[in-house]
Amino acid sequence: MVLVILDRHEHINTSEMQARLRAAGTQAGQFDPEQITEFVDLMQVYEGAMYEISTKLEILDSEFQVRFSHDPIHHMERRLKSVNSILDKLRRRDLPLTTRAVKDNLFDVAGIRVICNYRDDVYSVSNYLSAQSDIQVLRVKDYIKNPKQNGYRSLHVIYAVPVFLSSGAHYTPVEVQFRTIAMDYWASLEHALRYKTDLPDDRLVEHSQTLLDCARSLQNIEVQMQGIHRDINGAPQVENAPTA
Repeated sequence: MVLVILDRHEHINTSEMQARLRAAGTQAGQFDPEQITEFVDLMQVYEGAMYEISTKLEILDSEFQVRFSHDPIHHMERRLKSVNSILDKLRRRDLPLTTRAVKDNLFDVAGIRVICNYRDDVYSVSNYLSAQSDIQVLRVKDYIKNPKQNGYRSLHVIYAVPVFLSSGAHYTPVEVQFRTIAMDYWASLEHALRYKTDLPDDRLVEHSQTLLDCARSLQNIEVQMQGIHRDINGAPQVENAPTA
């Protein structure tokens, strides 16, 4: 089966990005025009790192199909933060609008969402990826074992992967979110509710509580379906997230 990969960003357009950065610098009164080219080059490095990780994930998925007759990854979504999102985040943190500030403080410029079929697949794929010799695991947050208060579940791992340029290898962070189909389904609805600003407060509270109940129900259903899958396919139980 061909793995579906969705790109949630526009491919880098150098001239358009330069225009946005100039406009942002003019409005902010603090952007160094000399850094525009450097910023564009940096975004291309982040894009390269994102593709490096997604290629590794594609290969892992193909290997699972050959070895175990099972595709652990249902689909993937890739995205680069927009120029405006990056600049807004720097401003919110009172950071300078420089490439150095991006490199030192932002670890989610490049992101991949890996939607797996089962919870075991989440941990299997993330651990196999983490074990590769050219990858560094920078940070792990396991919201599957320790869900957020609102019911959100997902495994977040920040990897550093080398992007090879004429100047050598540049280890670049990529945030990868691993989740099951059910977790993604729930998160999409919760995200829509969070940004639905025209609902009365009492309705927001009501829906938030209902979503929390749904998260617990989905977790129980996933455990049962995972058990059936293990019984049918003899799949091993995988419980641990990668460690940084």
